[in-house]
Amino acid sequence: MTVLQHIKPGDWLTLVLCSIGVVWLMLTLWTGELADKAVIRSGGKLFREVSLSRNQTIEVPGPLGISVIAIQDRKARIASDPSPRQYCVRQGWLQQAGEIALCLPNQVSVELVGNHKRYDSLNY
Repeated sequence: MTVLQHIKPGDWLTLVLCSIGVVWLMLTLWTGELADKAVIRSGGKLFREVSLSRNQTIEVPGPLGISVIAIQDRKARIASDPSPRQYCVRQGWLQQAGEIALCLPNQVSVELVGNHKRYDSLNY
C-alpha cells in the first residue's frame, strides 16, 4: 500500500488550500516594496538624498577617491569605485526598498528607501 491510498478527499482539500495560502503569503509578504529614493552616505554622514524618478550620475567623494553612483529606470548602483576589490560595484543594480551597497574602504554607501522602513532582523 502506498501513502497516496491513505489520503482522503478532506486531506487533499487541506493540502490544496494550505498550498494556495503559502503561495499567497509568499507573494504578498516576501516581495519587497519598490524604492522611492536613494540615500547616499560618505564617511558615515548623509551626502545626499535623491529621487529615483530621474536618471542621473552622482560623484561621491571618499577617502580613496571618487565613487560614481548611477541612477537609471528607478534603479541605483555604484558604477565605479576606487576600492581594490570592487565588491560594491559587482553588487549590481538595486531596486527594492531596503537594499544597500557598501564600499567600505572608500566609506561610501547607497541605500534605497520606500514608504515603510524594513528591518533585516528583529531588534529589542
